[in-house]
Amino acid sequence: MKRIAVAAALIALLSGCADLGVKPWQRDILAQPEMQLISDPVEAGLDDHIYFSKEATSGGRGFGGGGCGCN
Repeated sequence: MKRIAVAAALIALLSGCADLGVKPWQRDILAQPEMQLISDPVEAGLDDHIYFSKEATSGGRGFGGGGCGCN
């Protein structure tokens, strides 16, 4: 009986990680402006200005690397 309970628990644990990530057909819904962390463009611009002023970087939101030159 104990083996069956352990096997059932193991199967339940392993199947819990079977569906991770966003499917390609779900990306259009998640890419809408309402789904952004900051949906207001003025607020996003101010946050970017503050972030890049403090970090002394330019860009860096959509690609690797930063102000240090280490890619």
